[in-house]
Amino acid sequence: MDFGQEYYHMFDGQGSGKIPFYMTYPVRNSFLEEAEYERDCRRLQEMYPRDARRIQTLVEQECDKMEHEGSMMFDEYPDRLLFRMLCRRICRALQDDEEMTRNVIPDRDHPLMQLIEVMLTQEMYRRRCRYRRCRRRY
Repeated sequence: MDFGQEYYHMFDGQGSGKIPFYMTYPVRNSFLEEAEYERDCRRLQEMYPRDARRIQTLVEQECDKMEHEGSMMFDEYPDRLLFRMLCRRICRALQDDEEMTRNVIPDRDHPLMQLIEVMLTQEMYRRRCRYRRCRRRY
């Protein structure tokens, strides 16, 4: 909702700048905006290829485990070593799917490992932004 100057001037007719008290701080329904953002993100993730959807599922499971106060995910500077260990854990979970990994543990330069790192970074970023937008400020 954009409450521009034209909207404020419609209340007093002369443009004196007076507005009703209830319009001084328009209420934003951030929870509905967040839900809309989540739906949009899910719709776009449905367009991922089959293998990327499998990786995304595992990435979300790992991020669900880390989503608590004091987690590495919400640190200002997340630890790179822990991040890479988490990527390797996701890669090992993919080992069950022989068709995708063919029983090879890829190194950091392997395209599969790079895809896991990118998807994990994106998911952590998305959750960090949601955490900042939706946390209560007392």
